[in-house]
Amino acid sequence: MIHDPYLVPPLPPNWPYEPGKPLRPLGCRLNLDLPGLGGGWRVCTPGGLVPAGDPVPLTDSFGRGGLLRVGDLVLRPYRRGGFLRHFNERTYRTHLRFAAEYAVHRGIWDSGFPTVEPFGYAWRPCGLGVEGVLFTRLAEGEPWPRRWDLSADRSMDIGRAIAALCEWGLWSPDLNATNVLLPAQGGLLLLDWDQARFESPGTNLWPRYRARLERSLRKLGAPAEAYAVIESAPRL
Repeated sequence: MIHDPYLVPPLPPNWPYEPGKPLRPLGCRLNLDLPGLGGGWRVCTPGGLVPAGDPVPLTDSFGRGGLLRVGDLVLRPYRRGGFLRHFNERTYRTHLRFAAEYAVHRGIWDSGFPTVEPFGYAWRPCGLGVEGVLFTRLAEGEPWPRRWDLSADRSMDIGRAIAALCEWGLWSPDLNATNVLLPAQGGLLLLDWDQARFESPGTNLWPRYRARLERSLRKLGAPAEAYAVIESAPRL
């Protein structure tokens, strides 16, 4: 059987979250304007709805910047990281990377996993390829690096979420500490599923997640107690 990394598999029998109500299917419309991002976009959202309102930069966010708040939505333009960004920051060969992230993110949301609601994506021609933007529902909270002093319950929440991803076989290469959002009412939300994919059944993802988070914590200068979160995740 051929393994499709973007096909959402069934949930594990011991899935710790209650699946939610599936989202509406996407409709696509051509040559539209996006607030703060100009025109010429192909917009794929429920019912073909287009974000409307005054764009407000989210300057306190981590990452490569460029995030905009429009009403109750966040618009995240796709930007390359690493060495390649010095030569090609925003052009991709096709729109399939944007569509793949939305498909995986939607499956995660439908499963009840703690994440922000995906709303859709858009793309337009750029140079010899395309550029894209992802739409998600705005969620309030503080990034983990702005409050390292977590309660024991919240540390366990993060550990349980990582363990659930491992059990489901979902690898997210951007699971950094900066992508852990802590709402004021408790719990957590994990953000940014760009290039996330489902691995073949039986793949042991825990060592990869552990190494990824440890690298992120070191780069951010996290205190020793932050590493206890990694220890709270079962070694699957």
